[in-house]
Amino acid sequence: MIAVDTNVLARWLLKDDPAQSPAALGAMEGPAIFVAKTVLLELEWVFRGVYKLDAKQFGDAVDQLLAMPTVVIEDRSGVELAAGWFARGVDFADALHLAAAQAAACSKMLTFDARRFARRAERLELKPAVATIS
Repeated sequence: MIAVDTNVLARWLLKDDPAQSPAALGAMEGPAIFVAKTVLLELEWVFRGVYKLDAKQFGDAVDQLLAMPTVVIEDRSGVELAAGWFARGVDFADALHLAAAQAAACSKMLTFDARRFARRAERLELKPAVATIS
């Protein structure tokens, strides 16, 4: 199995570099590819921050990776859970953090982000509960 970095996934998904994109395609055709959660987290930032792509485009990219039988994703069930929450409007990083807290059987997740994360988590009835502290 080989692991890929964020830039390999970006070149493969976006096909935006005439030299690197074909090389990334070749790498992704390997028999077993490992994608770390941190790579997905960084990929979301690259899609949003660098390429100004919308949430649906990133969600579609994650779905594409999850559908590939040759791709092994670190904490696949947590990533699937986070991807579902992301599709419902939760920030991807927050969704990953909350999925990890759920897997660790935490009863609550504390945040200072009352406006977005805590309110959205409450409205969506996500578990564990997200609570703000002051």
